[in-house]
Amino acid sequence: MSEKRAILAIDQGTTSSRAIVFSLEGEIVAQAQREFAQIYPQPGWVEHDPEEIWDSTCAVIAEALDEARERGWDVLCAGITNQRETSIVWDRVTGMPIYNAIVWQDRRTAAVCADLAAQGHEEMVSARTGLVLDPYFSASKISWILDEIPGARARAEAGELAFGTVESFLLWRLSGGVHLSDATNASRTSLYDIHTGAWDEELLELFGVPAALLPAVCPNAGKFALISQGLPGGGLPITGMAGDQQAAAIGQACYRPGEIKITFGTGAFMLANTGERAVRSHHRLLSTIAWEIEGVRSYAVEGSILSAGSTMQWLRDGLGIIENVGDSEAMARSVSDTVGVYLVPAFAGLGAPWWDAEARGAIIGLTRGTEPAHIARAGLEAVAYQCTDLLSALKADGITPATLKVDGGMTQNSWLMQFLADMTNKPALRPQITETTAFGVAMLAGIGAGLFESLIDIDQRWREDARFTPAMDEGDREDLLNGWAEALGRVRTT
Repeated sequence: MSEKRAILAIDQGTTSSRAIVFSLEGEIVAQAQREFAQIYPQPGWVEHDPEEIWDSTCAVIAEALDEARERGWDVLCAGITNQRETSIVWDRVTGMPIYNAIVWQDRRTAAVCADLAAQGHEEMVSARTGLVLDPYFSASKISWILDEIPGARARAEAGELAFGTVESFLLWRLSGGVHLSDATNASRTSLYDIHTGAWDEELLELFGVPAALLPAVCPNAGKFALISQGLPGGGLPITGMAGDQQAAAIGQACYRPGEIKITFGTGAFMLANTGERAVRSHHRLLSTIAWEIEGVRSYAVEGSILSAGSTMQWLRDGLGIIENVGDSEAMARSVSDTVGVYLVPAFAGLGAPWWDAEARGAIIGLTRGTEPAHIARAGLEAVAYQCTDLLSALKADGITPATLKVDGGMTQNSWLMQFLADMTNKPALRPQITETTAFGVAMLAGIGAGLFESLIDIDQRWREDARFTPAMDEGDREDLLNGWAEALGRVRTT
């Protein structure tokens, strides 16, 4: 066996599919990425074509493996991480989806969730799943597909159809029919009891989801399946799976209670490790499974921001005020402030801690003197303001981290990271490997394949790249946050 041993991470995200090959020391030795289309059938609806997800995934696996092998690397196993909550229903015989994937950002079932809350079901849902009643999660999406596609509900009850979040769909396709999900993705469906570790019959009945539709649930590390011969990576064992935010927490070495990371992608997601105890938030944050390895289940408190990187994409594609997302840092630095402009990016409602599905975005404080740079800076500032709201809710729940570990594409914007540190009044630590989602699932796959003994073995592979220390005057900070609170109040409906 070659001494150049490596692991394949399959990272299927909201706007692109990526494959990254890591050495056992955590070095990136090969990678490939392919974007795919976002489908918006109606306002508030967001879909993906599952076949495009599949095709793009196969393409990047083939490209990354070819590059790694040409460079002499022996790829031993694979892990899958994915956009969570995005829901796909497919035919068990043909493997063909019966409808597009309904994306986590989709709000079409907001009225259904509001009705269930009005009927008094939210307390039961929250106590068992750790989640709020919101269209963000998978359960109401599944029910919508079964009700809207002719014959789908009867077929589901007869066991002819399968449901999965994206990792489950990819595992099915890659393995030729193995139907599994992992504990982290299952915990994001609103159908899984995070305390007992099982699908909950009462929740299935509440949302109208037949048990025959569901995958078996496995831990996050283990020998799940082999990639079928004839596919890219044929013969490789798949030994790790986790939702993207939990994978990022592993990649950020947030293994001890109280450690926290924020990942900046399409949205922004904060996870705070709470150890083997599920902490119930009283301020509209979520309790979720952080990971389950070798029979030990760890938990986290999570806050989810729906629009972070997508705000920059909108400034590029919708308003056309920046040519590429990377331009936003230079634009923010080109002006001393936003001259009172606030951008509230509630394009698909507001996530934690507000959970306002009906809120819509706004740009507030415009004058004739407002320039594109002010709006671009306001879009970046909004990301930091939303993170500050999450940390305020976390503090009210009794969790006060000393530092923030940050990752994802937006962390390359050093201006934004400094503004984040200033607004949260916490040092922000950026790692050398910012692709922590892929890195985390690669390390999980290494545990599942027996290459590592435990998460602690991975701890030494985390290395700091930059530290951003709070430097803003407290009065200036309070003024900015008060302005944000006023702007937020103008768009909130709850």
